[in-house]
Amino acid sequence: MAFKDFIKRRSLKARDDQRTRAAELTLRASLYPICLVTVLFFLWGFSYGLLDTLNKHFQNTLQINKARSAGLQAAYFGAYPLASLGHANWILRHYGYRATFIWGLCLYGVGAFIAIPCILARSFAGFCIAIFVIGNGLGSLETAANPYITVCGPPRYAEIRINISQAFNGIGTVVAPVLGSYVIFTFSDDEAIQNVKWVYIAIGIFVFLLAFGFFLSTIPEITDADMAFQANETHANADDKPFWKQYRLFHAAFAQFCYTGAQIAIASYFINYVRDTQPTSTDPLAARFLAGAQGAFAIGRFIGVFLMRWFKPRHVFLVFLTCCIIFIAPATNHDGYTGMSLLYVVLFFESICFPTIVALGMRGLGRHTKRGSGWIVAGVSGGAAVPPLTGVAADAHGTALAMVVPLSFFVAALSYALAVNFVPAYRDPADAFSTAEIGMVEHRTGVDEETADLGDEKATKSEHEL
Repeated sequence: MAFKDFIKRRSLKARDDQRTRAAELTLRASLYPICLVTVLFFLWGFSYGLLDTLNKHFQNTLQINKARSAGLQAAYFGAYPLASLGHANWILRHYGYRATFIWGLCLYGVGAFIAIPCILARSFAGFCIAIFVIGNGLGSLETAANPYITVCGPPRYAEIRINISQAFNGIGTVVAPVLGSYVIFTFSDDEAIQNVKWVYIAIGIFVFLLAFGFFLSTIPEITDADMAFQANETHANADDKPFWKQYRLFHAAFAQFCYTGAQIAIASYFINYVRDTQPTSTDPLAARFLAGAQGAFAIGRFIGVFLMRWFKPRHVFLVFLTCCIIFIAPATNHDGYTGMSLLYVVLFFESICFPTIVALGMRGLGRHTKRGSGWIVAGVSGGAAVPPLTGVAADAHGTALAMVVPLSFFVAALSYALAVNFVPAYRDPADAFSTAEIGMVEHRTGVDEETADLGDEKATKSEHEL
C-alpha cells in the first residue's frame, strides 16, 4: 500500500487546466526547483563544449575538411526542432515539466552509450547518429528547462533567473575544452579514443542517475492556467489572441535561430581560427584558448545579471548584441592575438543574448507558454545551419574571413533587439512583467498544487515581504 502511495505521489501527469500555487512562488519557495534544474544547464554546456573540441579532433584523425566536420553541429542542433516542436513539446503539454526533464535525460544517456561503439570504430557517421540522439535529449531538456526557469518565481526577475542558470551552462563550456585539451590532444589517436570513451560512459551513468533523482523529487508543476493567471495579473494579456497570431513570439524564434547559429559557428571554428591566424600555436593550446574564451562568456553572464539589476533587461540585451556585431567585424581581417582577443570580447557579449531572447519572447504568452517555448527553442536549429555555411566559407577563404557569415546572422538577430526596445507592441508586455508584484510577497492560497481546480481557489496575501 505504501508503495502504491509512493508511485501515486510520483505521478508525472499534471493537468494544465488547474491553477496551482506555483503561479505565485516567492524567491525563497522557488530556490530548490531552480537549483535542481540549473544542473541541467551545466550538462548541456559541457556537452556543447566537448562537441566543439571533438570537431577539431575529427578533422585531424579522420582527415575531413571543415565543412564536413560541421556535420556534428548539424546532427546536434538539427535534432532540436524535432524535440522542441515534436515529442518533447507533446510530453510537456500533456504531462508536465518533470516528465519532460526525465525524458530528455534518458535520451541523453542513451545517446552517450550509443556514442561509445561509434568512437571505438572511428565511425564519423555513427558518431553523428549518436550526437543526433543526444541532441534530441538536450533539445527536450531545453524545451522544458528554459521556460521553467523563466516562470518559476517572481515574473519581474525572469531574465535575471535564466541568465544566472545559463551561467552554469557557460561554466560547462569552459570545463569541456580544458578536459578535451588534456584527454584528446595530448595523447596519441588510440589513447585519445579510449579517453573519450570513458568520458561518455561517465556522462551516460550520471544522466541516468539524475533522471532518477528528478523522479524522486517534488518540484512545482507550472500549468497553462498558472501562466494565464500571471498574464492577466500583469495585464500583458497576449494570450487572448490565437497562438498563430503571436507574431512577437515568432520574431523571437527567428532572432534565436540567427543568434544561436552565429554563436555556434564562432565557437565551432574558434580552434581553427587560432590555428589559421597563429601558425605557431598547437591544437592543445588552441583548445585552452577556447576554454578561456568560454570563460569570458561565463563571466559575461554574471556581469549581465548584475547590470539587469539596475537596467532593464531589454536595454542590456540591445547593448550586448550590438557589441557582438561591433567586435566581430574587425576580427574578419586581423591576425594573431588581436583577432583572437576580438573573439574573446565577442563571446563576452554573446553571454546574455540566448537566455534573454527566451525570457523576452515568452513574455505575456500565458496559456500559450509551453507551445511558445517549443518555437523559441527550435530556433536553436540555427546551430545546424550556420556552422556548415561558415565551414564552406572557411575552406574557400580562410577561417578569419569566414566570420563574415556569423556577422550577417548577428545583424539579422538585431532586428528583434531593436523591436523589443522601440516598438510599443513588443516593449509594453516586457515592461509589464518587469514591474509585476506576483511572487514578491508570501501568498497563502490554501491550494493543493496537484489537485486544486482553478474555480475553487481563494488567495490571501501575507503582511510581510520576504
